[in-house]
Amino acid sequence: MNIAVLVKASLDTNMLRIDSSGRLLIDETPLVISEYDRNAVEEAVRIKEEKGGKVVAFSVLTWGPIQRKVGDAENALREALAMGADEAHLVVDESIIPGNVDTTVEVLKTLIEKFGPFDLVITGEASMDMLSFQVAARLAEKLNYSLVTFVRKLEVLDGKIRATRDLEEALEVVEADLPAVISVTGEINQPRLPTLLMIRKSFAKPLNKYSLADIGLAELASKMKVKDISLVTITRKNIMIEAESLEEIADQLIEKLLSEGVIKG
Repeated sequence: MNIAVLVKASLDTNMLRIDSSGRLLIDETPLVISEYDRNAVEEAVRIKEEKGGKVVAFSVLTWGPIQRKVGDAENALREALAMGADEAHLVVDESIIPGNVDTTVEVLKTLIEKFGPFDLVITGEASMDMLSFQVAARLAEKLNYSLVTFVRKLEVLDGKIRATRDLEEALEVVEADLPAVISVTGEINQPRLPTLLMIRKSFAKPLNKYSLADIGLAELASKMKVKDISLVTITRKNIMIEAESLEEIADQLIEKLLSEGVIKG
């Protein structure tokens, strides 16, 4: 099977840089492979090991400035290559930074058609920075592929897949014809940790970079303008309850909860 796996270099939520006003310093925040995309890569490699074929990783740089972020994007793809992907393709272009779902999906669709055909396209259920949950559905529509989202278990059958979907209050088992786009949850597998040898071998695998003009999308441009991004700050009211008995504490607690509108009498 030929499998495309989508890898996003996301803002590292563990290394966010902010100023004194709470404004996120995007330029100074490093990028790393999105957590759910690790699950996507692991699942793609698992299927390749079972069925044969190849795994091709695709990525679009969506955060700038380019000169500071392109190395992070390459590192994210190198991690995918170290995990077992066979080759990687990265689009870097000032016109689509900052990225949005529309431009990202258009670029990914073009790459998949250029280097395909693929039996399966696998992505994480969402990126860990933007959490739009839209890429898989939009991409499936553009490619005219089957779509299955929030997959926590996947079986590849003859010409189709059987997937267990993770819904809010239930699990759902569905089948879909290939080719298909699927998004996977963190429960689908445990991503492997590349060994030093696997990391060294990844540098012998092809990692190609393109501009929009290189793939025939010279007129494409991001419609999103980001003025700034601020973190939500939460302050506690520090309401203290003092009483001589548990009954008095309970009465005061209920009174405070009623006054704050947490509960209604």
